[in-house]
Amino acid sequence: MGEPIWKPTEDAIEASQLVRFTRFLATTHDASLDSMAELWRWSVDRPESFWSAVWEFCEVRAEQRGQTVVTDIHRMPGARWFPDARLNFADNLLRRRDEATAIIAWGEKKVRREMTWAELFSQVTRFSHALRARGVGPGDRVAGLLPNIPETVVAMLATASIGATWASCSPDFGVSGVLDRFGQIEPKVLLACDGYYYNGKVHMSLDRLAAILENLPSVELLVTVPYVGETKLGLEREESLQDLLAGHPDDEPPYAFLPFDHPLYIMFSSGTTGAPKCIVHGAGGTLLQHLKEHRLHCDIRPDDRVFYFTTCGWMMWNWLVSALASDATILLYDGSPFWPRPTVLWDLAQEEGMTFFGTGAKYIDAMKKARLRPKDTHQLDTLRVVASTGSPLAPESFDYVYDAIKGDVQLASISGGTDIISCFVLGDPTGPVYRGEIQCRGLGMAVDVYGEDGQALVGEPGELVCTRPFPSMPTGFWNDEDGARYHRAYFDRFDNVWCHGDWVELTARGGMVIHGRSDAVLNPGGVRIGTAEIYRQVEQLDEVIESIVVGQPWDNDVRIVLFVRLREELTLDDDLASRIRVQIRSNTTPRHVPEKIVQVRDIPRTKSGKITELAVRDVICGRIVSNREALENPAALDLYRDLPELLD
Repeated sequence: MGEPIWKPTEDAIEASQLVRFTRFLATTHDASLDSMAELWRWSVDRPESFWSAVWEFCEVRAEQRGQTVVTDIHRMPGARWFPDARLNFADNLLRRRDEATAIIAWGEKKVRREMTWAELFSQVTRFSHALRARGVGPGDRVAGLLPNIPETVVAMLATASIGATWASCSPDFGVSGVLDRFGQIEPKVLLACDGYYYNGKVHMSLDRLAAILENLPSVELLVTVPYVGETKLGLEREESLQDLLAGHPDDEPPYAFLPFDHPLYIMFSSGTTGAPKCIVHGAGGTLLQHLKEHRLHCDIRPDDRVFYFTTCGWMMWNWLVSALASDATILLYDGSPFWPRPTVLWDLAQEEGMTFFGTGAKYIDAMKKARLRPKDTHQLDTLRVVASTGSPLAPESFDYVYDAIKGDVQLASISGGTDIISCFVLGDPTGPVYRGEIQCRGLGMAVDVYGEDGQALVGEPGELVCTRPFPSMPTGFWNDEDGARYHRAYFDRFDNVWCHGDWVELTARGGMVIHGRSDAVLNPGGVRIGTAEIYRQVEQLDEVIESIVVGQPWDNDVRIVLFVRLREELTLDDDLASRIRVQIRSNTTPRHVPEKIVQVRDIPRTKSGKITELAVRDVICGRIVSNREALENPAALDLYRDLPELLD
C-alpha cells in the first residue's frame, strides 16, 4: 500500500474548515462522522442534507432559499437543485467592502496592481450600471477576449450582477478560434484588450479584432480595455472602458436575484475534435460547488492569498475568482510562467505571502526538467497548499514537490473539468498524501469506476463515472433545445450515469489514480493502457523534455507510437531509443513498450496547455483536423504528417 509522503499535523487538522464543518453537522444535522470516508459516504447518501449544510455553513447570500433542496433526484440529467431559490452570484463574491486587499495582479507588463474590496465593489457597481444603461440584462451574453487582469474580474462580476451570462477566451486565440466559440453564443457585448504580453513580446489585437467584429454581427458594443498602451483602436461599435464607465454611480450594484440554475457562464470545450461544445453553467450550482471545494477540500480561509496559474480561457480562472466568496485575496498573473525569469511565479509567491499555489501538472514537470528548486531560493513560509491539475501528476512529480518546493505542504492533485466547472476528485486537508494518488473523491459527488459491463471496480482501471446528480452539472449545452447533444456527451455509455471520459483507478483507501483520457487509451492486442503510464516513465529520462503517445492502426491491430521532444542539440539515436524502451518495460509491462519512437521538434497543445493526443492520432492516420485554431501551436501538427518512420 505504501507509506504516505505527507501528513497534516494535529493542530492543522483541528484548525481546518473541514473539521469545523463536521462539528457543524453534528449539531445541526445529527451526523456524527469521524473520517473523510464516513463524511463522503454520508454526503452522497444524504445529498439533500449535505448540500443544505454546505449552503448554511458557507452562509450563501440569497433573496430566498425555499424549503426544497432538490427535485427528481434520481434523474440524471433532470434533477433540479434549490428550485425556489433566488440569488445572485456576484452578491456572494462581493460581500466585503473594506480596505483590505481583494486582488493583486502581476504580469509581464511589470506593473504590480492592487485592488481593495471597496475598490472592487465600486468598480463592479459602475460597470453594472453601465451595462444596464446599454440595455444588457438577463439572457444577454457578454464575452471577454481578455488577459488575466483585474478588469476581467470586474467585467465578469458586473455581468453576473445584472443576470447576464459571461463567456471568455484568452487574447491569444486566433480569429477562427474566437468565432468558433463566440459565434455560437452571439454576445451582445464584447470586451477586448488592445494587446497582450507573452514571453517578452507585445502582441497587438487591432487586426484580429477587426476581423472578429466583421464576422460577429451580434455585437452591439465593443469595449476596449487598455493594456499595452492604446486607449481606443478606432473600430466600429467601439467605446473605451473609461468612457463606458464615466458618470455611473458606484454605491450599489443593481443586483438581479434570479433562479438557482440561471445561466452564469458559458464554458467551451477544447474543440480539438470538432466545434467546441458551449457548456452552460448555472449561478447557484457553480457557487455552491466552488464554496465546498475551496473551504472544505482546499481549506481556503478569509484573507488567504490564493493563486492559480491560468488564462481566462481555462475553467481554473473561473474557479480562482470564486475564492472571493471565501473572503480570500486572489492573485493574478498574466504572461509566460518562465519570463522574465524562470522563477517569476515563485517570486510572486514569496513577495505576496501566497498560501495556495495552483498550476498545471505540465508546469511542475517543466520546473523539474529545468532543475528549479524554489525551496532553496525563496521564502515560502506562508504556503500551505500546492495544487495541480490539467493532466495526471506523475508520482515522481510528487517527490519533486516535496523535495524542491516545500516539505510541509498539502499537495492537492485535483481532477474534474470544464464540463462540471469543478472537480470530481481532489484534496483532503485532514488526510495523508500518497505518492501518485489524488487524495479523495469530492464531497457530494457519487464518483465511482466502472468496467465495460457497468460494474464498479476497485484496484482496476476503468471509466470515471458519477452515479448521482450534483449541483454543478451543466444546465445544458447552448442551442441544444432537446438536450440530445448534452445526453450524447455524458449519458450514452451508461444509463442515468455521468461518464466523464477519464481512465482511472480507485484505490482501496479511497484515493484516485488518473491514467489519462479514455478516448486516448491505447489498445494493443486488446489490452487497454492509459497514456499517463507511459509518460510517467519516459519523462524521467533527462534527455526527454516531453512526449506524446498515440495508437496507430496497423496490421489489423494497434501499435504504440511514441513521439519525444528532446533537449536542445540532442538527436534520438539507437542508444537513447533503447534506454526509453528499457525504462518503460522495466517499470510497466512489455505491452506498454512502443513499436515506434520518433523525435519531433514540438508537441501540439490546447490553449490551456493540455497535449492533444487525438489530434496527433488523426494526423498520422491521414484524417483532417478541422479545428486547428483550438491549439496554442497549430503548426506543430504538420510535424506529424506523412512521417516515413510510420510507413513500415
